[in-house]
Amino acid sequence: MKFMKAVLSSLLVAAMSVSMFACGEAEEEVSMKDISTDLRQQIIDLAVNDPNLTGELENKTIKWMSPWDINPSGEGGKSTPLDLAIFQEKYGGVIEWYQVNHNTRYDDLANAINSDEGIDFFFGGDGDAFPKGALRGMFVPYDGYIDLESELWADVKEANEGIAWQGKHYLAVTDITGDNCACIYNRKTIEEAGLEDPAELFAEGEWDWDAFEEMLEEFCDSSEQKYGIDSWYYEIGLSQTTGVPYIGLDDGVLVNNLRDPSLERVQDWIYDLYTKDYIALGNGDYGWSSNPNYIGEGKLLFHPCGTWAITENWKATFGEDMMFVPMPKDPESDVHYVAGKMNAYLFVKGGHNPEGVAKYLDCLRFSKMNEDVRELDNQKIKDDYGWTDEMIEMANTMNEMALENPTFDFYIGVSSDITDVLDSSVNGIRATAHGIPWAESVNAIDAQIQNFVDEVNEEAAASAE
Repeated sequence: MKFMKAVLSSLLVAAMSVSMFACGEAEEEVSMKDISTDLRQQIIDLAVNDPNLTGELENKTIKWMSPWDINPSGEGGKSTPLDLAIFQEKYGGVIEWYQVNHNTRYDDLANAINSDEGIDFFFGGDGDAFPKGALRGMFVPYDGYIDLESELWADVKEANEGIAWQGKHYLAVTDITGDNCACIYNRKTIEEAGLEDPAELFAEGEWDWDAFEEMLEEFCDSSEQKYGIDSWYYEIGLSQTTGVPYIGLDDGVLVNNLRDPSLERVQDWIYDLYTKDYIALGNGDYGWSSNPNYIGEGKLLFHPCGTWAITENWKATFGEDMMFVPMPKDPESDVHYVAGKMNAYLFVKGGHNPEGVAKYLDCLRFSKMNEDVRELDNQKIKDDYGWTDEMIEMANTMNEMALENPTFDFYIGVSSDITDVLDSSVNGIRATAHGIPWAESVNAIDAQIQNFVDEVNEEAAASAE
């Protein structure tokens, strides 16, 4: 099984704790927004006596280190996530947040481990924590705490087994979503340009690279401020539709796929989009400032981005007529791969309450597998973010597509050496979008990347002996 990159945070990364801890700083109170009494009672009725949630917790507090809180601050309309409400009601659970800066979070975690602060868990869905965090001894396997054979974990068991490292499970994948890179557009803009709605093309099975490019050809004219593609995420979003990762994991061994024909094909296509002036960001007079507001202003056709961008105040940026679809299908693939991500968590070395983390993750899994809770969650998204039924249906369809054909790319999770090379716009995976042919880039970096991959595989094999 192949897995692809999880870049951005979850649509429902919302948060709540009675206290907030900034490492090295004093505790300070935060404003919290809870779900309604009625919704909480429904959670109690659904979860507390469900046979899938078993046992009790002696230590009810788990320590979470992250730039963002699982507990709700109330900002942007966000309220208590339902998985947290289940954890609270079933186990009396409390999540204690240790706030860190995104750029320094690994240094902060290392310091916390060395000082035995007892941090229990850490987010693994950004894609840059695994496997290098396991190699550095920052994380420990969850074997013995999570039962992948249970009904709770059945639909993500294969995904978790597929990313086992040296025979052990580190990255606990709780759900796979298709919202890592959606193709955001404005229906009014589409209609005024005389184009067919991408959502209708998708419903008809006709939303592919060819339809995507035809729409760009009809719309784009930079001299008239009619731009095609603008975002920081479109290269990987388009590449993911091939289903082939740049750095894959096969039976616990990292694999360099830079010379795979599917990656060559998508990169050559992106280069073609560049030559036709369909890519705005970083080219011509457009500059390097992304302008998602151009979607709402009718100047931009597509803004590929995670659906996290369609949460707080999205109408002010994208307009009332905003809609989204998956990135277009690779016409040579039998499968419509989507730009998916894994919501995943890691057990921290020296954590004081791994049992509590396991129970919380069981609650998270329950919130994903129980149909009644999922319906409550859909309504919560509409209430918190103003989504329509059509948006909910599209997001759910994308999630189903991602779960059916999960893919993950490890190129930002192995080492900074590999990430720096592949993320470069000089000879990396972004270079074709700025006029560098893919063959030139591959010839320049493939041997170097292979050496880096070999070094990590050898180090991992040696540590397992």
